[in-house]
Amino acid sequence: MTIPLDDGRTQPPPSDYQLLLPEGWFRIALEPERRQQSVDALVNRQFNGVDNEPRLRRLLRQELLERATNAFDQGGIELYISLQQAGVLTIPASLLITLIPPRKLGEQLPSLHDLADALEAEAGQGHTVSMTQLAAGTAMRVRVDPDMPATPPANAVAGGENVQALPSVTVDYQLGIPRSEMNLLLTFSTPLVQIADAMVELFDAVAGSLTWKDE
Repeated sequence: MTIPLDDGRTQPPPSDYQLLLPEGWFRIALEPERRQQSVDALVNRQFNGVDNEPRLRRLLRQELLERATNAFDQGGIELYISLQQAGVLTIPASLLITLIPPRKLGEQLPSLHDLADALEAEAGQGHTVSMTQLAAGTAMRVRVDPDMPATPPANAVAGGENVQALPSVTVDYQLGIPRSEMNLLLTFSTPLVQIADAMVELFDAVAGSLTWKDE
């Protein structure tokens, strides 16, 4: 994904970035003109050879389209869905990359340290706010662990009409884009709360692989 350039700068921001993702992560295009084709490709891949589950296919397609639309509307520029396999099981996880500009032209975003202090003051139980050093620069890292219910909701069963969203672990990494007023936000999420620490290690590794590219 190309980062917008400011032609008025003598030394422009990076033209792009690069991430090393595990094999089996699928990129969904968020742009309206490419979104449907991208979602259809993922759904067809997941249901390859399965012809007797039209309802599940339809629900997955609808969910992915809604998710991609919401991500784009909130400033998302890339969305990755994990199709990584562990034996016969798929490891569910996602990564949303968002470009954060100043609210108004000429304004500056708060510093990452100020953001971290504000979040730490307001954060509830299960939130861990810290600063971390990535290859691409200093980042604010926010991990959110959900409150786990003693028993799953009665309607959270496969095939139910009112299935509730599963609790998820999320980890955000926000860092400034060099020579610009914009930040880049990486948001990882997984419902595998039972192995949250192992999944977070994976997220840390992917975020740590972020590098900037100059033309």
